[in-house]
Parts: sequence; C-alpha cells; structure tokens
Amino acid sequence: MTSQEVRLCGLLLQEHFGEVVEKVGTHLLRSGALSLRALAHETNTPLDLVKKSLCVLVQHGMCVFGSGRRGPGGPTEYRCLVERILYTLRFPRYIYTAKSLYGDTGELIVEEVLQRGEMTMSSVVKTVADRLTHNMEDGRSMDYSEVISAFSSLVDTHFLQRCLAACGKGNAATSSEKTPNSSAATPESLTDCYKLPQINLRGRGKRRRSSGDSDVDQRGGKRAKLENKELCGDEGVFWQVNFERFHLHFRDQAIISAVASKMDQTSSEIVRTMLRISEMTTQPNAAYTQPLSANEIFRALPASYNISRSTLDQYLTLLVDDPMEFVGKSGDSGGGMYVVNLHKALANLARATLESVVQERFGSRSARIFRLLLRKRHLEQKQVEDFAMIPAKEAKDMLYTLLSENLVQLQEIPKTPDHAPSRTFYLYTVNQLPTARMLLQHCYKTVGNLIERRLFETRENKRHLEKSQRIEAILASLQVSGAEPAQLTEVEEMITAPERQQLEALKHHINKMDSSENQVDETIFLLESYISSTKTSH
Repeated sequence: MTSQEVRLCGLLLQEHFGEVVEKVGTHLLRSGALSLRALAHETNTPLDLVKKSLCVLVQHGMCVFGSGRRGPGGPTEYRCLVERILYTLRFPRYIYTAKSLYGDTGELIVEEVLQRGEMTMSSVVKTVADRLTHNMEDGRSMDYSEVISAFSSLVDTHFLQRCLAACGKGNAATSSEKTPNSSAATPESLTDCYKLPQINLRGRGKRRRSSGDSDVDQRGGKRAKLENKELCGDEGVFWQVNFERFHLHFRDQAIISAVASKMDQTSSEIVRTMLRISEMTTQPNAAYTQPLSANEIFRALPASYNISRSTLDQYLTLLVDDPMEFVGKSGDSGGGMYVVNLHKALANLARATLESVVQERFGSRSARIFRLLLRKRHLEQKQVEDFAMIPAKEAKDMLYTLLSENLVQLQEIPKTPDHAPSRTFYLYTVNQLPTARMLLQHCYKTVGNLIERRLFETRENKRHLEKSQRIEAILASLQVSGAEPAQLTEVEEMITAPERQQLEALKHHINKMDSSENQVDETIFLLESYISSTKTSH
C-alpha cells in the first residue's frame, strides 16, 4: 500500500461518508489490523463514533474483522480493504453499465445497492418501484413484478450476489492475507450466492407524500411497515454488487473496442460472441477463455451479421495471425478450436497505454524510441539512434529524459570484473510491469488532485450554490402550488446575471473534472487488470 493509495482512499471516504469515517478508515489503512479500543485511543475519537464508523465501513464491504493476533479468545480486530474503497471511484461506471444493459430499472437497482452497501431484495424492489413511480406521469405507476424481473436478470448474469456471509463465508475475514479479489472470485463456485428467494411481494410503486399529507396516517405507518416486512419472506437474505463481474465486463469491452479500432466491426463482433459464450464458464483469473469451435461461434453470431461460414473462417485466421494475438488457435477439431488470449490482450492494452502516455508527455519521437525499446528489449545508445533514425544529440536528450522519469532503465553489462566504463556495455531497456506500476501510482495521484480541486471549487462557491438551491426549492414549491408565471419570473430574478454566470462556469469546471476522473479511472482499471493478470500467470 502506497501513500498515494492511502491519500486517495481518505478523499473518497471523506466525500462519501464524512470526516469521522475518513479519520477511522485512513488510520486503519496506515496501522493495519486494530482492536476497537486501540482504534478509539489512537484516533482520539469517542468510542460510539468509532463503532458507527466501523458499521458504515463493514456495511459497504470496506472493512473486515476477525480474530486478532492473540487468537480466538482475544479482542476482535478490524482491517480496511484498500481495493474495496477504491472501487467507489468506479460507482458511476457500474451504474451506467447497468443502465446500458438493463435500462432505467437496472440502473436504479444497482445505484440503491451501491449507496447502501447491502439490501434485501424486497427493500430494493419497493424503493426502486417508488422512485420510478415518482418520475412517471400522474395516474401511472411501476409494477413490482417489472422490478423483480430486472433484479432477477442482474442476479442471473451474476452482477448481483448474496452477501458472502450468507453463502457460508462468514469467517473469511479472519485471514489477514485475504484480498477483495480473492473473496470476490469465490462466489463463482457457490451456487447459493445466485439463488433468488421466494418473496411474497405484489403491488405497485407509491408516490412520495407531500409534507401536508405525511401526518395523516403517522400512527399506523410504523405498524404497516412492520407488517409488510413480515410478509416479504426474504428476511436476512442480503444482496450486494458483484464488483468482480462488472470488472470482467469492463475487461471484455476494452478488448472488443481494441479489436474494432485495430481491425473492423465484424472482427470485434466475432470476439464479442466468443467472450459472451464463455463468460459464465471462464474463471475470473484465467489466461484464456474456454476453447470454442468455429461451428459454435458461427451458430452464436447475431442474425444481423449475415456472414457465411467461409467468411468467418477467414476472419478467424486474420485474428489468429494478427501480431496483437488477441485470439489464438488451440486445436483443429470442430472446424478449429479458438480462444481469446485474455492476459495477452491486457498486456497489449497496457502497452498501448504506456506508449500513449509517453507520446502525450514527451512527443512522438520519444514515443518512437519507447516503442523501439519495447520491441527490441535491449539496445545501446548508438543502436537507438540508428533504428529510430533520430540525430545523436536529440536521441541522447530523449533517452536521458525518459531515464530520469523512470520510463526507461539502463542495464550495465561489464566485460571485466572491475566494471570499467570503457569495457562495459550500457543497454537501454523498458520493463513494462514496473513502468505500469509507476504509472498507476501517478494515476492515483492525479485522481486525488482532481477530487481535491473539485472540493476546493465547491467550498469557494458555497454561498452561490446554497442560494441557487434555495431558489430552485422555492420555484419547485411554487410550480406545485400552481403559481402564476410572473411570480416564477420574480423568484428567478433573485439570482443576478454575474452570479448566474459564475454558477455556469462552476458547473462547467466540475463537469470537466468529473469527466477527467472517469477517464483516469479507465486507465487505472486497465493497469490494475494487467498487473493482476501478471500475478496470476506467475
């Protein structure tokens, strides 16, 4: 765990849960496993607040607990999970993916579960149905069965899963060596984690009551809620987002996009079909997908891609012969057995990312040298000048610049034991894995800077933002009560032209920073996936 990771985790915890949770979480990250009393003492925080902060972290899967160093008889110790905290950076991407796959209903289901950490199926269905009903026209409402159908689809494709403790994994947190990746991959082998409960839930979503109507049946509200809760039949069965499944989807989409940009749309559709067929049978950390015959691929292709079998064979041959090696051939039975080289694809995507960073920061000539070293592995300075066709002085400056930024390494190979410079070969090389790790830390720092800047801009314009929110609330209440247009115009004019211009500029800057955070997170995901794949392959 690096200082940049701890800093970014602290900023994310502060933004989502407040300063107290951020204080407790960052101290756990720096100190490792601690008992409740030790944590309260070292952070100088009241015990009650520490308990509540730990409850929040455990609820969202960001903290695990178990037997401490003294064994089962000793005090329980708590430990924060860096990777699970960093996943909060990816929440907008999870929600957008659910919307693109399952529409508005899927989007709201994933959003609710992410916001609360874990929920029962009945609670999710009621909340989402109420939210959808509130946004519908008067007289229309969302049926619970439609939300249940979308929830079932998310579970069937493993985007949602039961909480691990319910699947017989309550003591997994006791191992201090466990990581979120290892625990997230386990449910793939536990069928109960994707088993839907039988719930007794019929009805439609309800609109939010106005403030005047909320006191009408206040006395019977609590009893009605308890009765509804008893009738659902899924008490104690909590559901959470399966982050690992979303990450596999992101990885597949990155591979498909790379094939589309390198070759054409038909080639990417063939790769998409291969990934779709094998997505439920391939292990999360596998180097290859399950072998598929050309006949299977041909039958699974979408009907809109009306290509013949011979054309498919030609495309598969092109994909196998491509230098990127996204697709490999593993046999000749069934018209040929083909696999998608997942680890090779991630390595190529990470390599392209590194080349892009060098080109953006140091120019196309430095990128040419960087690509040359990646391809040739080890070269002397004179060889770099000749192969890259760059004048000696410029090549020397570029190599030293890349060397000072740790993007290029220098390896000494002495002819004699005394390491005399005149009798030593100096070879430049690029180690892709350490370079990817270094760039990943730079990305963490960049996202942290973006979040800090966004928070600073919001604090500086706090007065204008609060005034704007008050006026929007007044306008909304006037519109509900049927106010005249003249009244609405008068309220709108309470914000002066300079203030409105300042708010527009602030909105533009914050949107730009949000977009930048999402783009940097895509790079972080690619680099993390590549580094993780190298660990599993070794």
